[in-house]
Amino acid sequence: MGQGPRSFHKAGRRFPSGGKRGRGAKGSERPPPGRRRPPDGSSEPALDAHPHLSTEALGYFRQALSALKESPETGEERELMVHNVLKEVEAQALALATNRTGSEIMQELLGFSPLKPLCRVWATLRSNFRFVACHRCGVHVLQSALLQLPRLLGSPAEKEEEDVEEEEDGEDGKDGPVETLEELVLGLASEVCDDFLFYCGDTHGSFVVRTLLQVLGGTLLESERARHQGSQSPVFITDKISSFCLQVALQILHRKLPQFCAQLCSAVIGYLSSRNPSADGSPLLLFLRDQTSSRLLEQVLLVLEPLRLKSLFEDHFQGQLQTLAAHPIANFPLQRFLDAVTTPELLSPVFEELSPALEAVLAQGHPGVVIALVGACRRVGAHQARVLQLLLEAFHCAEPSSRQAACVPLFATLTAYEVYYGLVEEEGAVPTEHQVEMAMAKALGEVTVLGSLLLQHLLHFSSPGIILRSLGALTGPQLLTLAQSPAGSHVLDAVLTSPSVMRKQRRRVLKTLKGQYVALACSRHGSRVLDAIWSGAALGARKEIAAELGERNQELIRDPFGHHVARNVALTTFLKRREAWEQQQGAVAKRRRALNSILED
Repeated sequence: MGQGPRSFHKAGRRFPSGGKRGRGAKGSERPPPGRRRPPDGSSEPALDAHPHLSTEALGYFRQALSALKESPETGEERELMVHNVLKEVEAQALALATNRTGSEIMQELLGFSPLKPLCRVWATLRSNFRFVACHRCGVHVLQSALLQLPRLLGSPAEKEEEDVEEEEDGEDGKDGPVETLEELVLGLASEVCDDFLFYCGDTHGSFVVRTLLQVLGGTLLESERARHQGSQSPVFITDKISSFCLQVALQILHRKLPQFCAQLCSAVIGYLSSRNPSADGSPLLLFLRDQTSSRLLEQVLLVLEPLRLKSLFEDHFQGQLQTLAAHPIANFPLQRFLDAVTTPELLSPVFEELSPALEAVLAQGHPGVVIALVGACRRVGAHQARVLQLLLEAFHCAEPSSRQAACVPLFATLTAYEVYYGLVEEEGAVPTEHQVEMAMAKALGEVTVLGSLLLQHLLHFSSPGIILRSLGALTGPQLLTLAQSPAGSHVLDAVLTSPSVMRKQRRRVLKTLKGQYVALACSRHGSRVLDAIWSGAALGARKEIAAELGERNQELIRDPFGHHVARNVALTTFLKRREAWEQQQGAVAKRRRALNSILED
């Protein structure tokens, strides 16, 4: 990215990078959560000692879950399917619960489970409770099991089924009687109470404590229920790799299923907004400063509906724009937010808050924020005169007014007036008048991509007079440099295509290129500009261009870019059969006028 006006940019200034959260520093003696030694000194079973879930088994459970979702909600066939699947879950409960994908499947399968199968699965996991409760995947299986209590204990059908299954257990009884769900829950609560401080302080075990408190208290908190339902979301949303998948999904849904895109956007914003609440502002601001989450939020901002975007600003961004603009990461999602603004109602409060800091934002090296704000003014058609005045002031070319003639090279290179012309002015001194001779003698500086974008936006403003006058003040070699630049050539494209630039103004700028046509034709980017000029030129202007090019016809033919221009101009015909060339160009001009007339209608 380009820097702001360099007279403001402090040499050697670096923004401190955010420290990584989560794991301790390398060499830390602190054991990771969920793997601490029990207080009685006994050792936990090693992870490798537990059964491994095979790919085939995972595929089976995935297919079984899909089949259950598609089957009718009632019926003997469904009951048999549930019974068989949960038998397999019981047989591989530990391997399934501690596998990342398996855990997610198991959580959903428990939602289909009748009372007795759930008790059997729970009993299977009980012997490894501490390991499962402190496992990043296993803990969510225990949560899911606990959250089935309101459904199972409050259903008369489940009570009837429990009585029937007790009779069946008494007949085969090879595994002995299974404890009731109440007994299993109380047993779990007892074990947690025996080592309460450990579970409360463990990253994953604390989830079991919180869920137990709700179940035993007979109240499920909506915030905790949502947190459990989205238990895997923080991994998906904030993970660097999986976040890319979500970004692509947002783009596809935006194009094909806008309603679902809106729902997904709301879910992402709602989830991130509920994390890490603090008195310092919206929790969403923390994720705007995160390298991974900010990229996801950039995509959300680009596809968000206008009304939702306004609500997002009012609920989370308002009062924070200058802070976000100054941040090395958060300034990028702020740019995307500005790119998404399409209404005067939203632009006005955003402009009032952000515009006073334009010079400071440029000094901090974040010109993209300024370009995005200017782009919003162009798109909405509001605050254009004010933002142009603020830019002139930020680049130190507003006063005296003679300095405004230099705004194009300053904007193009993102450089303040004093730095660009190498002036030394004491702080507080009255700015000197613009020296035309000095300006004409200086070669145009390197045009930046962002500087070019800034000028393109300004040329599409409803009144681009100041920019056009500055372009007209450039010398032929300076305008040639602009046209030959990869970024600068697009500034001339804007001159040629902007509906705000009148034909007379356009001719006044382009006449400076007279005498530079061969150099333009023999340049990669300049030749493209010359082709665009030729396409819109009247017959008289075409004659002037062809005559100048014809003086160096052989040079053009030998040049890899020039020979394409010579062919486009029909230079050989012009030199050898002038009358035929004029008739040909007249016919082309007539067809172009007819086409323009149709397009205007």
